[in-house]
Amino acid sequence: MKTIQAYRFALDLTAGQERDVLAHAGAARVAHNWALAKVKAVMDQRTAERSYGVPDERLTPSLSWSLAGLRKAWNAAKPDVAPWWAEVSKEAFNTGLDALARGLKNWADSRTGKRAGRPVGFPRFKSRRRTTASVRFTTGAIRVEPDRMHVVLPRLGRLKLHESARKLGRRLEAGAARIMSATVRRDGGRWHVSFTVEVERAERGPARPGVVVGVDVGITHLAVLSTGEMVGNPRHLVAAQRRMRALGRALSRKAGPDRRTGQRASKRWERAAARLGRAHARVANLRRDGLHKLTTRLATTYGTIVVEDLNVTGMLANRKLARHIADAGFAEIRRQLAYKTTWNGAGLLVADRWYPSSKTCSGCGAVKTKLALHEREFACEMCGLVIDRDRNAALNLAALAAQFDTAGSGPVAARGADQKTRVRGQVATKREPGTASAGQTGTVPPQGRTIDRALTKAH
Repeated sequence: MKTIQAYRFALDLTAGQERDVLAHAGAARVAHNWALAKVKAVMDQRTAERSYGVPDERLTPSLSWSLAGLRKAWNAAKPDVAPWWAEVSKEAFNTGLDALARGLKNWADSRTGKRAGRPVGFPRFKSRRRTTASVRFTTGAIRVEPDRMHVVLPRLGRLKLHESARKLGRRLEAGAARIMSATVRRDGGRWHVSFTVEVERAERGPARPGVVVGVDVGITHLAVLSTGEMVGNPRHLVAAQRRMRALGRALSRKAGPDRRTGQRASKRWERAAARLGRAHARVANLRRDGLHKLTTRLATTYGTIVVEDLNVTGMLANRKLARHIADAGFAEIRRQLAYKTTWNGAGLLVADRWYPSSKTCSGCGAVKTKLALHEREFACEMCGLVIDRDRNAALNLAALAAQFDTAGSGPVAARGADQKTRVRGQVATKREPGTASAGQTGTVPPQGRTIDRALTKAH
């Protein structure tokens, strides 16, 4: 099975190498800003000409927004705009132009309705001091050295890694991987190189292919499984909050930049900002590491995983819980499970966000009208079942898998509910496995749009 996979490694750059990378990132910014200014100038000129009554055939010729069109315009103007263009790789300019081409396309598709989700704004100019330094290489000498502690990139030469690249090196030597591109980026005060690699992965299967597990994510416990296992929430952001507040206060006492007066930040402010950035990066790295370990264990263990389609954006509107919800990384759990289940031969099912997994009794299928957030135990008024709220939701999610032909899952008790909980009264609609109507199953639409379906299949 061929798949696209990323390998990310930290770099140990010398002062000269860091200057070279910053020069490439600056070249990408210059090309992006020049092309954006050109696009805006042509758009404004055509708008003004139309207001004067100029016919369309006599308007100023439009500028192509494709990468090829922007690159052609840049190559014609670069001797005057950037006379130093030969000092950096052509991939640096291509990085900025490609980012602009994708931004313009996303903006146009969003306006015409071709792109789902939130409206996309028009591209903005990149600031020299606030833009994250990054450059992407797609052609030229891109390789991992035999010692697996160095990489070679075009014009930048041989760069030392902070960690061994043996995992990628083994695949390259065996002919099971092909590097497609490499991106150098400064993140959290450190430089990293990310390789986009086409990997030939061997067919694998989970350790327990016939087991269905429901996963209910939350704040008290990061994940509660239908098997009874409760994965604790490490709350990395809360643990680091005291230090981050101290660093933030120290930063506020320094002379920072002022955009109104043009005042530049002091060196002390820059060092304090770097310390605060490293603290944030450490929290992000700890969170990323924990989520990868959890999702890898789930994808390599269970044959079918059932999760909810949570409205994370709406949940973040809760001011009291927004920080904890963002720290847990609900959306990241589902994103990682989506591709890791494919790699390991498992299945991922996504329950519709309107399915009342927490309000439904896992014993009899009765649905409560109301269930306050502070009620951590589910007490059924119909059958008398008392169970942990999250465990009850996980059991209901696991039972939903019976609506699909899940190999080896076996029969489950009939249960289910309407799409939305009614305003008053209890709903105890019960369905036998496989008897759901056609309007209650289907495929999840792109870009996370929701539809009135009880269960969606991720892949």
